[in-house]
Amino acid sequence: MPTPTDPERPQTVLVTGASSGIGRATAVQLAGRGARLVLVARARESLEEAAAEALAAGAGAALVRPADVTDPDAVQAAVDDAVTEFGGLDVVVHSAQVMAYGRIEDLPCEVYEQVVDVSLHGTANVARAVLPVFRTQGAGHLVVVNSLLGNIAAPLMGSYVTAKWGQLGLIRVLQQETRDEPGISVSAVQPGGVDTPIYFQGATWTGSTGRPPPPVYSPQRVARAVLSTLDRPRRVVQAGLFNPLITLGFRLVPGVFDVLVGPLFQRMAVANDDVPPTEGNVFESNPAGNATEGRWRSI
Repeated sequence: MPTPTDPERPQTVLVTGASSGIGRATAVQLAGRGARLVLVARARESLEEAAAEALAAGAGAALVRPADVTDPDAVQAAVDDAVTEFGGLDVVVHSAQVMAYGRIEDLPCEVYEQVVDVSLHGTANVARAVLPVFRTQGAGHLVVVNSLLGNIAAPLMGSYVTAKWGQLGLIRVLQQETRDEPGISVSAVQPGGVDTPIYFQGATWTGSTGRPPPPVYSPQRVARAVLSTLDRPRRVVQAGLFNPLITLGFRLVPGVFDVLVGPLFQRMAVANDDVPPTEGNVFESNPAGNATEGRWRSI
């Protein structure tokens, strides 16, 4: 398996969720290392824009493969195309995700289930497609972008919390099931609040869209955490300075955490922009809203 900086043999990397946010930022940073990219997301238009950015940043190639990660055949086809075009697949960065705001009792069942499906079943579909390739090669690295909300709970985000807790459990199982192949790595990267469009692109049944809670990190900063995981594989990487402290509070003093999290969430993670109930981009991509950054100041 080539190293991330080997000029003689650039890495072949497939990125899901590459049309926006962390996935798009990661693709551009991988391009700076000369990687050959396969970009996967639902919207071809946004993927073409991301591919142009990647090529301008130095990518060895940038293939566009529109696919929904909840469609196993589409995911398999994208992986097959990568192997056929480049002769193998070194890294997969799985970043595809949608979001919904609303109490469990208010959120429509189909919206709740789709948020969970994209995270949980989408990750399983990606793993089913790429791990056999890695086993054949004897090497490969799957990096899944999880979340701080894979460790804690927050009101009005029950679908996303369920999705990310389930996804982290799946990642840990995959890590156990690939122990027989030392060349294969499976990692999770857990960001906190990140300046991406997912917060205002998501569904909402709260009367407002969301916003990233402070401290707000840039998608490029999280992308650097992803690349650092490729340089030095680890099981779980925190991409938020206060993530360990917040997780510790959730586990050690749950009563205090539950008293504080509701008011703090309303103050710091709700945009208060007065919008009617909407499915957002949960079922269909909104290319006009796709971008690397959102609308918030980040560090």
